[in-house]
Amino acid sequence: MNLPTAIIRSAALLCLSTTISLSAADSLTFTAAKGPGQGRHIVFLSGDEEYRSEEGFPMLAKILAVKHGFNCTVLFSLNPADGTIDPNNQTNITGLAALDNADLCVLGLRFRELPDAEMKHFVDYLNRGKPLIGLRTSTHAFAYGRNKQSPYAKFDWQNKQWSGGFGQQVLGETWVNHHGDHGKESTRGVIVAEFKSHPILRGVEDLWGPTDVYGVAHLPADAKVLVRGQVLTGMKPTDPPLEGKKNDPMMPLVWLRDYTGEKGKTSKIVTTTMGAATDLACEDLRRLVVNACYWAVNLEKEIPQRADVTPLDEYKPTNFGFGKFKPGVKPADYELKK
Repeated sequence: MNLPTAIIRSAALLCLSTTISLSAADSLTFTAAKGPGQGRHIVFLSGDEEYRSEEGFPMLAKILAVKHGFNCTVLFSLNPADGTIDPNNQTNITGLAALDNADLCVLGLRFRELPDAEMKHFVDYLNRGKPLIGLRTSTHAFAYGRNKQSPYAKFDWQNKQWSGGFGQQVLGETWVNHHGDHGKESTRGVIVAEFKSHPILRGVEDLWGPTDVYGVAHLPADAKVLVRGQVLTGMKPTDPPLEGKKNDPMMPLVWLRDYTGEKGKTSKIVTTTMGAATDLACEDLRRLVVNACYWAVNLEKEIPQRADVTPLDEYKPTNFGFGKFKPGVKPADYELKK
């Protein structure tokens, strides 16, 4: 690969300036090229059965490392028997100790129940006041049906004591419903005029994705809604908006808020109910996520006028749906190829 040493293909986490004990076979690391993000470490947590975060997150991590200068680590749900990526394994994300030295965590999770020793790394990260970006099903990232005595059972998406669990309490919403007709009505992102000059929206003009708009019913008063989700009549970006109550008012699609954790420290939170791998084929959604990474680590003044978010390798994501993930794939298969 004719690339400088600083951006050689992903290998072990030993490439990072921090020391993290993790097998190279279990994860991906993309070492930073020159760019504004140098010195910042982003950890991506992929683990959902439906929306192919295991495909979308390596693509985003490559962009952020090579084009914007962030060190990036991607972790996966794995089959422990053979080391292949298995998003149906709800009780495994290998390598969460990477969060101990992370500056930002990006989530693409759905109904996970991780071992307490692993989950502790995530909770400790949050309690340090570190930022989070949550995509799509991360509003219902955790479900504790197996070990209800876990100290982290309150993170369950339908917890009653900590209402709505992690999703509602931290990101701002838990799972409510499919507001659009799933698989039949796609989503157009409509920027809220009040926030059109927000740094996260710099260079963002055309947001569309084939996934449907999610229902949002519990958004806290402190949330700033940057983008609303317009339900379209079909699955093409040229389809017109649906007439009627579904778009009056439109549901929140991208929002910001602050979360103050158990130790009294405050995290910057960015949530979008878009974010399937197929949604991330949209250039401006990739740009919004990249901008959000800058913003979350206090580099908003460095956000380019039009961030370069061209994928480094060919990007043809698998369509969303259960049981459609590619079997037999290992983390190394998503290494930087160019």
